[in-house]
Amino acid sequence: MDPVTISLAVGVASKAFDAIKSGFAMGRDLEQMSGDIGRWMGAASDVDQAEKQAKNPGVFGKVFGGGSIEATALQAYSAKKKLEEQRYELKVFLNMTQGPGAYDELLQMEGQIRKQRQETIYKQQQLRRQIGEIIAWLTVVIVIGGFAFLLASVWVNRAQASVDTQPKTFILRDEIK
Repeated sequence: MDPVTISLAVGVASKAFDAIKSGFAMGRDLEQMSGDIGRWMGAASDVDQAEKQAKNPGVFGKVFGGGSIEATALQAYSAKKKLEEQRYELKVFLNMTQGPGAYDELLQMEGQIRKQRQETIYKQQQLRRQIGEIIAWLTVVIVIGGFAFLLASVWVNRAQASVDTQPKTFILRDEIK
């Protein structure tokens, strides 16, 4: 996940969190805010996934990603810290308005959302990344193989050319006796 995607996830989480805060201020109940809470949880899950990917980039990400890996890791870290603050505020709001068990219910709901996202979205992203790496490796192998074939062809042609340019001597049968 690139820094732009992380920024997008944080933006979604912040908008959803603002909607949740205004919902609590207006006295809306939890059921009415479930869509906002779900969007916030989905964005929080995306940020966590981005952090995991930043910690374990693919082979080509390590080789060619260079600075973008560090930028992604830093962005994921700062996003995670922002979401932790929002999570704490949400916990306080829920505990004050719904009672002490409400936050535990929210965590259970969040766990289910993360599990669903992991089974669908994140597995697809991982599969795409693996396919991309396989294609990249095949391309490298084909390029190296083509270059080796080209060098072998040049070498064979030069060897053939040197054989063709050497003077040929013919011995007649009568001269052999």
